[in-house]
Amino acid sequence: MRILVTGGAGFIGTNLVRSLLEQGHEVIVLDNLITGHVKNVLPFIANPRFTFIEKDIINPFVSAKNEILTVDQIYHLACPTGVNNLGSLAEEMLLTCAIGTKNVLELAKVHKTRFLFTSSSEVYGDPEVSPQKEEYTGNVDPTGFRSPYEEGKRFAESLIISYVRKYNLDATIVRVFNTYGPQMSPKDTRVIPRLLRLALTKKPLTIHGKGLQRRTFCYVDDFVKGLILVMGKGKKGQVYNLGSESEFSIIELAQIILEMTKTKSTFKFTKRPAHDHQMRLPALEKIKKLGWRPKTSLKEGLKKTINLQTESASLVHKDSMGKKEEKWQQYPAF
Repeated sequence: MRILVTGGAGFIGTNLVRSLLEQGHEVIVLDNLITGHVKNVLPFIANPRFTFIEKDIINPFVSAKNEILTVDQIYHLACPTGVNNLGSLAEEMLLTCAIGTKNVLELAKVHKTRFLFTSSSEVYGDPEVSPQKEEYTGNVDPTGFRSPYEEGKRFAESLIISYVRKYNLDATIVRVFNTYGPQMSPKDTRVIPRLLRLALTKKPLTIHGKGLQRRTFCYVDDFVKGLILVMGKGKKGQVYNLGSESEFSIIELAQIILEMTKTKSTFKFTKRPAHDHQMRLPALEKIKKLGWRPKTSLKEGLKKTINLQTESASLVHKDSMGKKEEKWQQYPAF
C-alpha cells in the first residue's frame, strides 16, 4: 500500500515509518521539521519506497488530486508537542490542529482514503475520574496554559467526526497517552527523556512537587503496533485510547531510572507547575477488543531506550571528532 504519514519526522512518526517500511509499504512523509528532525528520517532515504516532502500542512496543497498524494492510508500525526513549546508554538499547535487537519481531511475525502488521527490524552484535561474512558468529556480550561494543545486536539477530533458524519469519511481517532522510546529528541522536556538525560550526565533529577503525580508509560514499539491495528481494524468514527495501564508515580519512575542507569544522582525537588495534572490512566477495553495489549514492561523499555540512546550519543561523538557527516538531500516541497 501507499501510505502518507504527516509529522513522520517526529518521535512516534519515525518509529511508525520504520515499521511500515519493514512491512513492505510505500511511505510518503510530510513534515515541516518544526519539532521533528531530518536525522530521524536519514536511515530511510536510500529506501526506494520512501519519500520525504518538507511541507507545513497549514499551507494548502497544490492539488488534492496531485498524483504523488494518491494514497491508500493517511496517518495524521503532525502537530508540535511538548510542554516547553506551549508558549512559543501555541499558535502553530492550534493552526496545525485546525487548518492543517482540514487540509489533510480534504485530501482523504478526495481520494476516499482510510484516515487515522493521533489525538492526545490531553483532551481529558486534568481528569476528575480514573481511569479515563473514551466517553469521558474531560476537565479542560479553554484559556489555560495547556489549552493550545488540549483545545487544538479537541477541535481536530470534532472536525474529523463532522467529516465522518457529513462525507462518510472512513476515519478513526487514537488518543495518545505517555509514550517513550528511541528517537525522542535529546532536548525533549517530557519526564522520561528529561530524567534519563539528567541521570546519564550525573546531574540531580528534578522532581516537580513531591513526585506523587501518577502516569503510565507505553513503549513506542507497542504503541506503533496499536496504531497499525486501529488503522486496520478500528471502526469508522470511533475513538480509541492507546497507552499503558501500569501506573507509576514520578518519584517511582525517577528511582527506577537511577537504578537502571547506575548513577549516583540525587533528587532536586522544585515547585510543581499549576498546570501539571495529577493523574493520567487510560481505560483500554475498546482497543483490547481489537486484540492489542502492551507487552513491554517499563524496565524493559527503559533498558532498550538507554542502550539505543547511548549508542546514538556515541555515534554523534565520533562524527564530531572528524567523521564526515552524511549529506542531507531534501526532497522538493509543494
